[in-house]
Formats: sequence, C-alpha cells, structure tokens
Amino acid sequence: MTAEPLLSLSSALPEAAAEPCRVLGARDIDVLYPATGPYPATAGAEADLRPPVAEQRLSIPIAAHDRRRLDLHSALTASGVAPLPGDLDAINVLSTLDDRTVESILHWITVPGPRPA
Repeated sequence: MTAEPLLSLSSALPEAAAEPCRVLGARDIDVLYPATGPYPATAGAEADLRPPVAEQRLSIPIAAHDRRRLDLHSALTASGVAPLPGDLDAINVLSTLDDRTVESILHWITVPGPRPA
C-alpha cells in the first residue's frame, strides 16, 4: 500500500506561504467595503448621533447611590480601564460611600500624572 503525499498549505494556496499568519479566506476589507468599512449598516451613523433633547428626557430622579456608581463606571471607562466582573462588586461598595469620598476617588482616577508627595 502506497500513501499519497499530503499537499502542503503553501502549495495549495501560494498566498498562505507569503503571509502565514493571515486567516484563510480573509479578504482585504478596503477592497470589499471601500467607502463604508466592514459594517455598511453603520455608514454615516456618526452624523446621526446627536445628543438627546433635554425636553424629551424622562424626569425621573436618580438615586445618589446610582449616580455615584455611574460616575465611577464612566471615570474608569474614560481612563481606559474596563471594569472586570469582580470589579463590579467593588464599584457597588464604593458607591455606597458619601459624596465627598467618591469625589476624591474620582479625582484619583481622572487626574493624570504623578501625585505630589
């Protein structure tokens, strides 16, 4: 019994030899979607994202605990720190603290650079 030689990937697909890390079957996105990018449904969506009109917002007061929690989430996200699942418990505990303490924490998160000694 004789075995047939297996084809190598580079002999079957010459571009695979030139770019070994490239995903097979991937095409250049710029060629496929020259104007819209990979998501044609979102083309021009940035222009449609306007801030909401204040009169159309619901006038439901937000609890202080929830406001502090949202402030902590937004400060971490704006600083480039995406909260991990374990961090959510810590954020909830921190949001139960008083406003002055949470202000200090927000200041520590958002102010760049070294801290004075």
